[in-house]
Amino acid sequence: MRNPFRTEADAFRFVWLTIIYFALIVIASVINTWLGVGVFVGETAILIWWMVTHGRNEAPIPQVAPGHADGEHRILVVANETVGGEELLEAIHHRAQHVREQVLVVCPALNSPLKHWVSDEDQARIAAQERLEASIAAMHKAGIEARGEIGDSDPLLAIEDAVRTFAPDELIISTHPEGRSNWLERGIVDSTRERFAIPVTHVVVDLAADRPPAPAG
Repeated sequence: MRNPFRTEADAFRFVWLTIIYFALIVIASVINTWLGVGVFVGETAILIWWMVTHGRNEAPIPQVAPGHADGEHRILVVANETVGGEELLEAIHHRAQHVREQVLVVCPALNSPLKHWVSDEDQARIAAQERLEASIAAMHKAGIEARGEIGDSDPLLAIEDAVRTFAPDELIISTHPEGRSNWLERGIVDSTRERFAIPVTHVVVDLAADRPPAPAG
């Protein structure tokens, strides 16, 4: 589904439209009860029509790779808390062998809905940047040339932005295991496969298993 709050301007517009929606109903009801009912039914019908016509799943975004060098293979990696996991690094290293690769790691900045609504994303972006820098350093150490950037807090929008600007040949999404992954609960992997016309690989990173055991005693 298309996210109506892609920008702050969209959110601001939504707030004003909501105010106008209820204000018209109240004003009409003050004039006449049945007029208020009619305005409510009419506005609701228009709202439903708009959601049906504009809220459909978009057609898959095709793979477009302008500027690709001969033999070049572009890999887009999308991860947040699992961005430095061993399983993810192994998956990238495996796909980067025997090709002239470019790797872009996008780390969506996790944030609470309330902080996102009031545009308080500084701490989320700082934390994401720290994880991203550590991951890029680990990739360089493993011989993988990669660069990274912070993406939209909505992973689908972060992927869409990167697909349009980076034009990857394949996409790797890294998540926590099922039961501990918000992205899996939201169906991000399945939605990505439906929406983007590029191969999508899902890598599960179990950070708890990656941690060394605590010293005895």
